[in-house]
Amino acid sequence: MAEAKRVAQPLQGLRVVEFTHMVMGPTCGMVLADLGAEVIKVEPVDGDRTRRLLGAGAGFFPMFNRNKKSIGLDLHQPEGAQLARELCASADVVAENFKPGTMEKYGLDYASLSATNPKLIYATCKGFLPGPYDHRTALDEVVQMMGGLAYMTGRPGDPLRAGTSVNDIMGGLFGAIGVLGALIQRGITGRGMEVQSALYENNVFLMGQHMLQYAVTGKPAAPLPARDNPWAVYDVFTVRDGEQIFLAAVSDAQWVKFCDVLGFPDLKAEPGLATNNQRVEQRPRLLATLRERLAPRAAAELAAAMERAGLPFAPIRKPEDLLEDEHLLATGGLADITLPDGDKAGQTVKTTLLPFTLEGGRLGVRLQPPRLGEHSRELLGAAGYSDDRIDDLRRRGVIG
Repeated sequence: MAEAKRVAQPLQGLRVVEFTHMVMGPTCGMVLADLGAEVIKVEPVDGDRTRRLLGAGAGFFPMFNRNKKSIGLDLHQPEGAQLARELCASADVVAENFKPGTMEKYGLDYASLSATNPKLIYATCKGFLPGPYDHRTALDEVVQMMGGLAYMTGRPGDPLRAGTSVNDIMGGLFGAIGVLGALIQRGITGRGMEVQSALYENNVFLMGQHMLQYAVTGKPAAPLPARDNPWAVYDVFTVRDGEQIFLAAVSDAQWVKFCDVLGFPDLKAEPGLATNNQRVEQRPRLLATLRERLAPRAAAELAAAMERAGLPFAPIRKPEDLLEDEHLLATGGLADITLPDGDKAGQTVKTTLLPFTLEGGRLGVRLQPPRLGEHSRELLGAAGYSDDRIDDLRRRGVIG
């Protein structure tokens, strides 16, 4: 295990108040929190419903809400909305990802808050940027289907959602990038601004390379499973005991190494396979030959040979396999967190960190994913509320 290194917190001293749920908004807040900001998560008094998701959503809350403080507020009660506005008055950044019109009902929209806090940066994470679609309800599936990603991921005629919340997560990342840019601008002008990020526009950005391919070549991009591959050896092979491994040779020099290290002198000597374009023309025959010859061999043996030769390869792994990945464990790419909710509340599990270093160190976990209302008393006490007043607010269900 790599020795933990204390990493500078670039956003230390910055206060963020977030009204978010699910993945997109919490990701935006998590990035700012990991970078050192004090991020206050405002939840309903009965808790962010993301805490109670099952199945594929069970990991959402602990993944995207570390390094945050939690306060439960009933915004439907005037006192709860007022408490939220007071928190926002002390904030550098407010982030939200509720449907259009929600924040206005409570006086928590950008126009209302910036009138008394002109330095405020306000990040909205939505389904669509303002325009003809902005009234629609968006999900990651929705924008993947209408934005070309599902078409590009699945086989022809079988659109397929990508295997993770790619637009939610990246939409939150772009929201955080916008906030960082707005902070720099505020340092120059002294004024804040509204930052908007959206799922659909994020997905369209991901499709930009395929859109430009069409613009440049006049040929529509085919779904990736059916694309015309520019390399002959660039595929998944099923080998001994049903294991699978991805192997590639993307240049003529790599092809020679591939043949040498795996023991295919006859293929190396075949004139019709000497260049990449020749191999592409012979791809069906070549792949059939390789599949037959590789089938009896062990995936570990092939991986070791490819690694020795410096050739591209990858075992086919599942998400749970990554929890024991030697590279992640050795480099500090995983960190321990304590689960705040559910049957396993209080248990320690591993989570992934932001995928970059600052001065050679990873931004880690300073605060565990919070229990509902864990910091309500602390935050209200710091705002001047007495213990008796806080107890009264809790009794009346204004805070949680």
